Amino acid sequence: MTTTNKTPNTAPDTAQDAASDTTANATANTTAKTAGYAPERAPRLEWAKHAPEVYKAMIRLDTAAKQGLDARLYELVKIRASQLNHCAFCLDMHTKDALAAGESVERIVQLSAWEESRHFYTEKELAAIELTEAITVLTDGFVPDEVYDRAAGLFEEAELAQLIAAITVINAWNRFGVTTRMTPGHYRPGRHV
Repeated sequence: MTTTNKTPNTAPDTAQDAASDTTANATANTTAKTAGYAPERAPRLEWAKHAPEVYKAMIRLDTAAKQGLDARLYELVKIRASQLNHCAFCLDMHTKDALAAGESVERIVQLSAWEESRHFYTEKELAAIELTEAITVLTDGFVPDEVYDRAAGLFEEAELAQLIAAITVINAWNRFGVTTRMTPGHYRPGRHV
């Protein structure tokens, strides 16, 4: 698979970052055109720029939600929810952060087919992934007792509470990303640590 080199960036922390992101997107589009790739789509709305207090609150909530969780487990949960929600921006971000946290490419690749690839994951990770799916896809009904009970049997209560918070937060991020069509491909690992 061939990829383009793009100037890294992510959702803006400040108005200056937003201006930098616009320049990077223009550079990426020029690179894509000369390489024969489809042009990069601009986001519908730079929501973080227009709702900075909400964005800052989301960053704080995300930071609080990950407390006490293993970094690799945290990223696997974020990747799986983002796969289910089709959030390309979050997939880009959390795949890169997972790799930076020491996660293997093989486990990331297999995550979308985890049920057939159970042997790649620990029982605790499997319970977290299954809980992620149940919380993310609420249109299928309530979180099943057996899914919740399996997670409750493997996580201490405080850790389980943090896991539920992390799953909830990534689902909120996904909704911002998908709705505003945030552009993937520019994130630098660890930017929001």
